[in-house]
Amino acid sequence: MPAADPAAVAEARAKLDAHAVETVQWHFHESTGCPFWLEKKKELKFDPLTEVHSYDDLKKFPEFEDEWLRGGPVRRWVPQGLADKPVYVFETGGTTGVPKSRIAIDDFRTDYSNFSETLPDKYFPVGSNWLMLGPSGPRRLRLAVEHLAQHRGGICFCIDLDPRWVVKCLKKGQIDHANDYKKHCIDQAITILTAGHDVRCLFGTPKLIEALCLELEERGTSLAECGITGIFSGGTEFTPQWTKFCVEELFGGPAEESGVYMTPTYGNTLMGLACSEPVTKENGYKITYHAPEPRAVLEVVDFDKTDEVVGYGETGRSKLTTLTKEFFVPGFLERDEGEREPPHTMYPWDGISGVRPFSRLAGGTTVGVY
Repeated sequence: MPAADPAAVAEARAKLDAHAVETVQWHFHESTGCPFWLEKKKELKFDPLTEVHSYDDLKKFPEFEDEWLRGGPVRRWVPQGLADKPVYVFETGGTTGVPKSRIAIDDFRTDYSNFSETLPDKYFPVGSNWLMLGPSGPRRLRLAVEHLAQHRGGICFCIDLDPRWVVKCLKKGQIDHANDYKKHCIDQAITILTAGHDVRCLFGTPKLIEALCLELEERGTSLAECGITGIFSGGTEFTPQWTKFCVEELFGGPAEESGVYMTPTYGNTLMGLACSEPVTKENGYKITYHAPEPRAVLEVVDFDKTDEVVGYGETGRSKLTTLTKEFFVPGFLERDEGEREPPHTMYPWDGISGVRPFSRLAGGTTVGVY
């Protein structure tokens, strides 16, 4: 992959440093800050308003704790500078107890409007309708994909999917029930795709895209024949092996041959959306993600010394920092691991490849439909 220009890397870093300072000033100033951080400020051993001069200074904050995002009152996260705005609350999957929740106002729209700029119009035609084949309910993803469709001039069709029910089935060993539910979701999707709605673009999780392709094949048709030209998908199960199988077996070849283009993404409720470097047969379908800096930063850190990034090509845990006016999360240790990758020409900051569930926690996580 082409290396990033050193000047572009330096410029991106300077932008991140300035953005980090600006974000901290917002969240810790009495007139604009959120109740959670204004209260937490009393416990800190430093003054964020006077002692944060760069992104690296965020290491002065204690490790962000999972539990801070579980339970309420959720309004403690709403910055006073945005208190008069309509507020959404989005939840994580809830696979590990009480779901983590975060407030949102426009972040999900901003993230997906920015992501829209990376989609090739040839395969994601402006004005096309979309199908959202993923989790609904209290999750950010449904509204985000809907906004993406609207931002590009289309209308989004959504299926009804509750992954928490799938998780319950799997934990009870009710594999048949889980598969029945997956079939129920696929049936909903095929109903939409065959109803004359001119859907050209699709979001789906890897398991659901595979199930959709296989069911369409069983019915004597395919995604391409249903009119789909552009797919974006995400999740830790988006592997080079699965991508190769998908492109070569399910789609019928690369986009130039099959007419179906797919791009992977890596996102979550806290971060937003990380974009992928181009994934091709020539690079072994390797998938490398870059966070949407300066709004969010992903670092690959040592498993034990979590303030230290590992070397390029080395394995570590994913550490997230969110830096928007709506939400400030310094140094959140994700439930994922991967390899640190160097800056890219398109994204002149570090990336992460081989994203997978964190090995020391993986046994306690039920991936479900993702």
